[in-house]
Amino acid sequence: MSMEDRLQPRRPRMMHIPFLLFLQAVLIVLFGFFVEYDSPAEPEIHAGTTPPKSAVQDGVGNSSDAGKKTTESANGHHRPNDDVNTLGHYYPMFQDVHVMIFIGFGFLMTFLKKYGYSAVALNFLIAAITLQWATLCQGFFHGLEGSDSIHVSITNLLNADFASATVLISFGAVLGVTTPFQLIVMSLIEIVIFAGNEHLGLETFKVSDIGASMLVHVFGAYFGLAVSFVLRRDHSSDNEGPSYTSDTFAMIGTIFLWLFWPSFNSGLAEGDAQHRAVINTYYSLAACCVTAFALSSLVSKDNKFDMVHIQNSTLAGGVAIGTAADMMIHPWGAMVVGSAAGALSVLGYRFFTPAMNKKLNIHDTCGVHNLHGMPGVMAGIVGAITAAMATQEEYGVSLFRQFPARVPELNTTEFIQLKSQFADMEPGLGRSATNQAAFQMYALLTTLAVAIVGGLLTGFLLKLPIFDQVPRHRLFDDELSWEVPEDEEHDDHVFSQAEQGRNKRTGPAAGSEPGMIPLMNR
Repeated sequence: MSMEDRLQPRRPRMMHIPFLLFLQAVLIVLFGFFVEYDSPAEPEIHAGTTPPKSAVQDGVGNSSDAGKKTTESANGHHRPNDDVNTLGHYYPMFQDVHVMIFIGFGFLMTFLKKYGYSAVALNFLIAAITLQWATLCQGFFHGLEGSDSIHVSITNLLNADFASATVLISFGAVLGVTTPFQLIVMSLIEIVIFAGNEHLGLETFKVSDIGASMLVHVFGAYFGLAVSFVLRRDHSSDNEGPSYTSDTFAMIGTIFLWLFWPSFNSGLAEGDAQHRAVINTYYSLAACCVTAFALSSLVSKDNKFDMVHIQNSTLAGGVAIGTAADMMIHPWGAMVVGSAAGALSVLGYRFFTPAMNKKLNIHDTCGVHNLHGMPGVMAGIVGAITAAMATQEEYGVSLFRQFPARVPELNTTEFIQLKSQFADMEPGLGRSATNQAAFQMYALLTTLAVAIVGGLLTGFLLKLPIFDQVPRHRLFDDELSWEVPEDEEHDDHVFSQAEQGRNKRTGPAAGSEPGMIPLMNR
């Protein structure tokens, strides 16, 4: 072996290949033992004879019309009677969310000029794994009360997609600096912790978080940042940066996410609450888009638009309105929230991300802190404020659909009066508006703590010798795991030579070349 060969960094072992096959086999066995159809998916010969036992944990207090017959789910929220097949109601929203997961998130991360294969395809793989694993984890936490099986219906599929979004957000923080094997293991661990935290928020704190801004966006962002902090090293690489073409592809993801975000925030709501969630998200996104464009031009060199801001900050309004999307925040309030989120996100990309990378040594490839982290925290605060202002005069009986914990306690005069009017009403905890707001904040703070601690522990695990690290010369490079066409390799080599020659003549000018945005701006 020549000296040059010995100096070349060793290619990481492809441990993910046997592990993937083993993992899928284990998932099949677990599904065989524990997963069954819920009653709406069973043949009519069984419908009505097998009581549904699945849990529809939805991150909200699902709302429905006051006189509508409902069934109590295992997490204490109301849902339509399980004898009625709800596929037609949920499937359009589910399909929109599905597109967001596999196209929106995937293409949004294709901005790196040499990491497009991995951005889209590893997103595809990780989501396919996590939606299966999440079905089991969420079912074990929510759906085994009085049953030895997890009964699945369309709502379980929708919840599994939400769980997948959590992992994909974390993926964005470590994009290009982890091996496929590390990503798979991170996903499996994160889903377990996520499901536990979700159960805590919904069952113990009984929060309203219809768009899952706290339970999904905040958790995913800070879990990923904590992992990135532990895996920190010198990530400087010529590969970390966009090209004109890769940035255009990333805009495909942005547009799909922007269009379908109202479905993400309203998918598990019911009746008037679902209608409000769509309207509020719609206007929040629109206001956010306008504000992000304006702020991008304001803080950028020569008052030009920065594609980083347009790809990401235009979506922050969907996150920031998520917790309060189905509440009575009013369209103008949604627009205020969206505008504030757009401004916060742009300023985060411009000022906070460079400082976080330099001072805290936290590498955030996609800037998830600015798209999901800070807007998610804003959503939690907005949700708490809106919950504190919620009154029965404004909501009517929908107040108790919105916040089930505010239903009067059993055997109280107030509950007896409500029960006489609405037979499906279940007793609650008798919380006041202020108490509900406090629990909303408890859930936000707990989510931050669980995500950060869980991410740190996961990062230390991924740093063990059994996990090969990405060689520095393969950071943000598809060639680590993919067969890349030779003409692309040649083009990249020629481009690199031309860039080196230009720098020799003119000196480096970070961010001066069209389409080339340095790390500190993303």
